[in-house]
Amino acid sequence: MREVSVIGVGSTPFGKLEGQGLRDMATAAANEALADAGIDRKQIQAFYLGNFASDSLVGQGTVAPLVANALGLPRIPTTKVEGACASAGIAFRHGYMMVATGICDFVLVVGVEKMSSASTAKVTQALSGAADIETEAKCGLTFPGAFALAARRHMHQYGTTRKQIGLVSVKNRRNALKNPKAQFRKEVSIEEVLESRMIADPLRLYDCCPISDGAAAAVLCSAEVAAELSKQPIDVIGSGHVVGPTTLYQTKDLTGFEATQRAADQAFEMARISRDDVDLAEVHDCFTIAEIIATEDLGFFEKGKGGCAVEEGATQIGGRIPINTAGGLLTKGHPVGATGLGQIYEVVRQLRGQAYNQVRNAEIGLAHNLGGTGAVATVHILRSRN
Repeated sequence: MREVSVIGVGSTPFGKLEGQGLRDMATAAANEALADAGIDRKQIQAFYLGNFASDSLVGQGTVAPLVANALGLPRIPTTKVEGACASAGIAFRHGYMMVATGICDFVLVVGVEKMSSASTAKVTQALSGAADIETEAKCGLTFPGAFALAARRHMHQYGTTRKQIGLVSVKNRRNALKNPKAQFRKEVSIEEVLESRMIADPLRLYDCCPISDGAAAAVLCSAEVAAELSKQPIDVIGSGHVVGPTTLYQTKDLTGFEATQRAADQAFEMARISRDDVDLAEVHDCFTIAEIIATEDLGFFEKGKGGCAVEEGATQIGGRIPINTAGGLLTKGHPVGATGLGQIYEVVRQLRGQAYNQVRNAEIGLAHNLGGTGAVATVHILRSRN
C-alpha cells in the first residue's frame, strides 16, 4: 500500500445558497481544490462524489457524471457514493484506497448537497431514509427523536446535565464567528440554548443542526508525488470505515455508536499513534449530544465524561483537544452529502496553519463522519510534514 496525501482542498460557504444548484456548488468547490493542488484537471484519473438526496430533494440522478462533465474532467470513472450523512467521508475513503492501492495517481473527491430549495417536511422525509424505513421511519422516529433518546440515556446513566449538552452549542457558535463560510456567525448564550424551542425533549432548537446547502472537495495523490508538487502536503496516516447496527433496537448501548468506535480503532492502529497525539478533531455533531458521544467513542474522554469535558473547557480552542474549530455541523452547517469533506477541509487548513481559528502547533488532526443512527462511520487521521 502506498502512502497517500491531500494536496488540495476547496469549499463553498455552507447555508442557504440561493441560485446555486448541485453542479454550481460542486464545481466551485472542485475548482478551488484543483487550483489549490496546482495540477491540471486532465491528470485526475478517478472522481468520487458524495451525495445523499439529490434524486429525492431536487429530482436529479447521475450527479457524478454531470459534475465531471461540468468540470471538464477526462473520460474517467465517476462514482456517486451514498452513506447518508457519511457520504462524503466514504467518498474520501474510496479516493484514498484508489491511490493507496496504486490504481490511480490522482483522485478528485467532492461532496455536495442541495437542501434549502425543498420544504422542511420534504427534507425530513428524505432524511428518514437514512434510517431503517421498516423498523424506524414507519414508526415515526425522526433523527431528533433518535438523538433525544441517546441524550436522555446519557443523562440517566452518567449524570450528564442539560447545561453540559447545551454548552456544545455555545462553544461551536463561538468557533464559527471567524469562519466566513459558516452558516451561522452569531454567538448564543447557554440561557438562549436552554430556552429555545423544544424539538425533541431534551433537545431544543440550538441543539440541532440546520438544513444547509454546500459542497467541499479534496485532491489526493501518492505521498511521494505530493512531496514534489506541494509545499504543504498533508498525509493521510489513518483511515477507518465500519458499518454498525442499522437500527436502534440492534444497538446494545444508546450512549455510543459501535461504528465510530471500530472505525477509530482501525484508523489509530493504522496511524500507529495514541489518542493523546491528536491536536484537534472535527466530529459529527448533528446534535449537541452527538458531539459528546463522539468524543467518548473516539477515545478522547472516558465513557460518560464527555459532558464534564465540555463544561471544563477541554474541547475549546486552547483546551486539551479542540473539537469542531470551524463551528461543526451545528453552526458551520450540515449539507448532508458534503459534510465529511467539509471536515477534511478544516483539518487540512489547520495542519497547514491557515485556519480561521488556528490551533497552535497543530500537527495531527482527525475527521469523524457518521451516517444514519450509527449505521456507518468513517474516521480519518491526517498529519502535517512541518
